[in-house]
Amino acid sequence: MKAIMVMFDSLNRHLLPPYGGDWTHAPNFARLAERAVSFDNCYAGSMPCMPARREIHTGRYNFLHRSWGPLEPFDDSMPELLKHSGVYTHLVSDHPHYWEDGGATYHGRYNTWEFFRGQEGDPWKGQVADPPMPDDLKQMRFPVYRQDWVNRQHMATEDRHPQTLTFDAGLEFVRLNHGEDRWFVQIETFDPHEPFFSHQRFKDLYPHDYEGPHFDWPDYKRVVETPEQVGHARMEYAALLSMCDHSLGRVLDTMDELGLWDDTMLIVCTDHGLLLGEKGWWGKSVQPWYNELVHLPLFAWDPRAGIAGERRESLVQTIDLAPTLLDFFGVEPPGDMQGAPLPVGTDEPVREAGLFGMHGGHVNVTDGRHVYMRAPVSADNAPLLEHTLMPTHMRGRFSPAELADLELAEPFGFTKGVRTLRMPGRTLFNPHRHGTLLFDLTTDPEQRTPIVDDAAELRMAGLLVELMRANEAPPSQYERLGLPYEGEVTEAHLLVAAQRAQAEQAAEPLPDPDDYPSGRFSLRSPVAALLADPVAFEVLRRHVPGVADSELLQMVGATPLIGLAAMAGGLLPPPRLRLIAEELATL
Repeated sequence: MKAIMVMFDSLNRHLLPPYGGDWTHAPNFARLAERAVSFDNCYAGSMPCMPARREIHTGRYNFLHRSWGPLEPFDDSMPELLKHSGVYTHLVSDHPHYWEDGGATYHGRYNTWEFFRGQEGDPWKGQVADPPMPDDLKQMRFPVYRQDWVNRQHMATEDRHPQTLTFDAGLEFVRLNHGEDRWFVQIETFDPHEPFFSHQRFKDLYPHDYEGPHFDWPDYKRVVETPEQVGHARMEYAALLSMCDHSLGRVLDTMDELGLWDDTMLIVCTDHGLLLGEKGWWGKSVQPWYNELVHLPLFAWDPRAGIAGERRESLVQTIDLAPTLLDFFGVEPPGDMQGAPLPVGTDEPVREAGLFGMHGGHVNVTDGRHVYMRAPVSADNAPLLEHTLMPTHMRGRFSPAELADLELAEPFGFTKGVRTLRMPGRTLFNPHRHGTLLFDLTTDPEQRTPIVDDAAELRMAGLLVELMRANEAPPSQYERLGLPYEGEVTEAHLLVAAQRAQAEQAAEPLPDPDDYPSGRFSLRSPVAALLADPVAFEVLRRHVPGVADSELLQMVGATPLIGLAAMAGGLLPPPRLRLIAEELATL
């Protein structure tokens, strides 16, 4: 028995033909749906990238205990369990986060691994002089932005693109070993994650008129671009999606050619989606985790069941991937795994509800009909604590200042008797301003209108607490969310109605700057220019305290004020922007 897992990053379910996408060119995803079982009710768990991959290894939620980070010393890793049971495991990937401080423990769990360089500002090619860079709508120009343009010079043709090289190597492994038994290969590409860099033949699938600035890497923020610019970015994503579809087709062709369908499991999955202007947002992590981000595509072929072309309604999640692969190879899952093998053979429920979220953000639960997004009970989003033995962020270690107040926490059941370090956590964006939200997907599948329904909220909050307890969520999380650590959830714990006003304000779209007054300064003025003028500075200081010494603003000084409002996640609501615009217009 053999297994292949093809994993994409930021793959949008609603743009794929098997899930109703009717304008993208993705024939191989349609072909896959005919050869496998398609899951209609698959949800993410811990997000974003590395928390999701920790779930793939461990089969358990992790976002309630810590933020982005490596596998912990006490974690059970599915590829490592397979390796120790005589299954050869191989990872092929161009996902750069595996090789940073916050992901450096994952690849070593496999027997062997290969990595291909160049995605999203991967610190790959060294070049002292600035590379040629076009006029671009991107405003958050961190160092990875410059590095990405250095890297692009070295992948000018499709055969040099890291996605192509990743699938080349993955299929080389399959061809070399197709006659052997008991192996698992994970072919994982960073695409179609931003930047949406693909080659011309895929762009030609989406002809459209566009003469504006370069735009294939939206910032994570509210949409302030023109409809033409938004449409262009969506076309750039679609072109990269079609490149992913082509790579998937190569895997399906190889399985056909080598006759692998008889004894090889195939799983095709993703970690999360990406907002491409839907609901007025770009990206992820800075807004609530809407279904465009967490309702995922998932396909599975299990030769033991031999079922193709069917669909499954059972609620499944990322935590189910590890138990599925262990079960396929006859390896007993450890007791710490919370997932269950995917119900490929029969559509039998594996859970009543599932958790999902990001450390420090909303804690969310769905039963497939309702989605309940629980915000912090207070505006300080506290207490928020990290529990880890691997104190690293995405691209760096915890600073000495972050570790200054650490203490040893008592062991959790899943830490195998080991204490963790406990210290204050942090998050860039505060979910409190979005409020607690409840959606009924039966009447509102696009999550346009949150509802107030005390009975439904009470039931969903009860499911949320039940799953938090099963996950051994630390006491701080219950306090942060205003939920009982022990005892029943009651009407006194409900928040949807109490936080309705702030939720409505946060959902209010940003204004068109042309509809606001303007003069020498306006909402289109760069923040740096406003800060350089003493009188404009005073206007900003009164309405946006701390604006001059914000670490973030040092990186976005060229950003217009309306762009800052788009990034600020509700800190500059439309009424306040109007006041600022009116005062600036008089200068």
